[in-house]
Amino acid sequence: MMDFRNLKFFSAIADTGGVSSAARHLNTVQSNVTARLKDLERELGVELFYRTGKGMVLTSAGEILRGYAWRLERLGDEARQAMRDCAGEGGLLRIGAMETTAAVRLPPILKTLQLEQPKLEVRVTAGPTETLIYELLAYRLDGAFVAGDLSHGELVGEQAFAERLVLVRPASREAGGGREAPEQLIVFRRGCSYRARSEDWLRDQGQLPFRVMEFGTLDGILGCVAAGLGVTLLPEAVVFASRFGEDLKIETLPKRLAELPTYFVRRKDTAPKHSLDAFLSAVRRTKTSPVPKRAVG
Repeated sequence: MMDFRNLKFFSAIADTGGVSSAARHLNTVQSNVTARLKDLERELGVELFYRTGKGMVLTSAGEILRGYAWRLERLGDEARQAMRDCAGEGGLLRIGAMETTAAVRLPPILKTLQLEQPKLEVRVTAGPTETLIYELLAYRLDGAFVAGDLSHGELVGEQAFAERLVLVRPASREAGGGREAPEQLIVFRRGCSYRARSEDWLRDQGQLPFRVMEFGTLDGILGCVAAGLGVTLLPEAVVFASRFGEDLKIETLPKRLAELPTYFVRRKDTAPKHSLDAFLSAVRRTKTSPVPKRAVG
C-alpha cells in the first residue's frame, strides 16, 4: 500500500522546487522531507526528481505521479469538506461570479444562505466568464455564474438570471470637455461575455477598427463612461444600482444584443454537497426578484 503521507511531501517538493523550501512550507526539518522522498522512490522503484545545483526537477515518472497526487489531494479535500457538510459543520463553498453578478445579484443570495447556513464559509472569486470556466474545470471552484451560450461536456448548469443589456453613454455631451464623446469601448479584459457582445454592437455600427480601454473593476468602467471617455454595454440592473447613475444615460439595444442569460454551472462529476444544494435553492428563490427600472434615453 502506498503511504499517502509521502505524497504530501513529494507534492511540496514539486511545488516549491527543493527540499529546503518544501520543509519550510510543511513546517518540518529537511531530513524528514528527504527521508519521505527516499521512502516513496524506494516504494515505487523509480527516481522522481533530478537533483540539480538549482533545485529539484521532476523526472518523466515524477511528472506522471504529480498528476495522480494532485487528484488524490483534491479528493481528500473534497472528502473532508463533504464530511463537514454531512455533519452540519458548514464546510467551504467556492463560488465564481462575473464582476457584475457579484455586485448586484449575489449579495441577496448570500444573505439568504447565511441565514440558513450560518456555519458555512463561502469564498467568492470574481472574473470573466472564460476564466471562471477554466477555474471550474480545474476543480478550484464548486460552481460559477457565467454568461452566454454554454456547451461543455464536463459541465452542467441552469439559467439563473435573464439579464437585459443596455448601451451606456455619459449623460452629458460636455462630460468629455465639450467635445463629442468618443465611441471608445470601455470593457473588462478579454474572456468577458459582455465585452464580446459590446464588440458585436460596434461591428453592427460599422465602427471597425475601434479603440478599447480595459478595466478590471465595474466602478472603473462606469466611472470612465460617466467622465465621457467612451461607452459600454452592461446589464441594466447593474447600471441602475451604480453610484454613477445620474451621470449615465442608457439606451435600448436590439433584442439579439440585449438578451444575455446568466447561468450557474458546476462540474458533472462533483460529489453531492448539501451546501451547494442550499446555495442553488437560494439562487432559485432570488432570481425572480424584480429589478427596478430607470428612465431610458
